[in-house]
Amino acid sequence: MGVDASDFRKLSADLSRAQTKTGPRAQIVVRKSLVDGVAAAKNKVPVDTGNLKGSIGHSDLRTVGSTGTIGGEFGPTAEYGPYVELGTSKMAPQPYMGPAADLIAPAFEQAMAQLGQELLDG
Repeated sequence: MGVDASDFRKLSADLSRAQTKTGPRAQIVVRKSLVDGVAAAKNKVPVDTGNLKGSIGHSDLRTVGSTGTIGGEFGPTAEYGPYVELGTSKMAPQPYMGPAADLIAPAFEQAMAQLGQELLDG
């Protein structure tokens, strides 16, 4: 049994409908993860003057490449943020970004898996 062009057109139409349906919901998941990541990082960051904590925020959502992949980043804008996270030769590390990412990852993965399953289920 062969596959004809109408099968490919139907598949293409189905994928387009799925992207239209799941794309906005995926944006919500990513945006929530960014907000949750900021909150978790602010909860875990060591505080001296409060400058580092106050500099933690997130980027706007953006499309990465030509595939429609959605991305964003959260973290500090204070230039010394990585030194606090990773330590230096004179200061022990005080991780806050890694633990924050670890904290939000399960909920993000679960939400994206649910979207994928809904897409497969039609």
